[in-house]
Amino acid sequence: MIKVITSAERHTSNRDWIHSEFSFSFADYDDPSNAHFGALLAHNDNELKPQQGMHEHPHHNLEIITYVVSGVLSHEDDLGNQIDLHAGTVQIMSAGTGINHSEKNQSQSSNVRFLQIWLLPNQRGLSPRWDAKFYPREQRLNKLLPVASGTGEDGALRFNENATIYLSVLETNRELRYPQQEHRRTHIFVISGNVEISCSDGSFDLKTGDAARIRKNCEMTIRGTGSDGAAELILIDLP
Repeated sequence: MIKVITSAERHTSNRDWIHSEFSFSFADYDDPSNAHFGALLAHNDNELKPQQGMHEHPHHNLEIITYVVSGVLSHEDDLGNQIDLHAGTVQIMSAGTGINHSEKNQSQSSNVRFLQIWLLPNQRGLSPRWDAKFYPREQRLNKLLPVASGTGEDGALRFNENATIYLSVLETNRELRYPQQEHRRTHIFVISGNVEISCSDGSFDLKTGDAARIRKNCEMTIRGTGSDGAAELILIDLP
């Protein structure tokens, strides 16, 4: 079963310092019917304005994954990490018993676009940890590259949940095949461009900001369909 959520159906939060599109209930957006998808609690598409940031704040018992789409996001936390996250970088924070962090856009003129994903951990009360890794475009081109996983497979960053996050840059008319398993869920989000998703349920056209939530067995094909360049997408396999 495939459920498509269009970009327009997301909740928009537009503040002076940050523009966000929430795929699930978050902050001032409270919809009990859209609180999570399996272990996936949040999928926020953020644009942080120049010289703005999120002041230091705490998290507990969450797996927080950040993907920088464009610009540079400056990160600092109370584990001693201080780093500039460039576009193409994935960051994981396993909050566990507690982590405090802040993010800032140091640029004088350019926004930073980043996705932030929250997953429930498979175990509470773990020691907090942080990691980050840059994934060049060529590594993601026309393939589903695992970038964060509960197993750390194929060099992916490791977090505490039985899930895997993939990134892909998919050229027009190129195809990816993904075998959706009966007991798993899949969340696909189009970061930019256009793709077509096909399985026994039919074919669905997705554009920038659209998402698909998939359950039950589905031999899925994802095809790039854009007329103005490659599409970029994120796929999350989760319980």
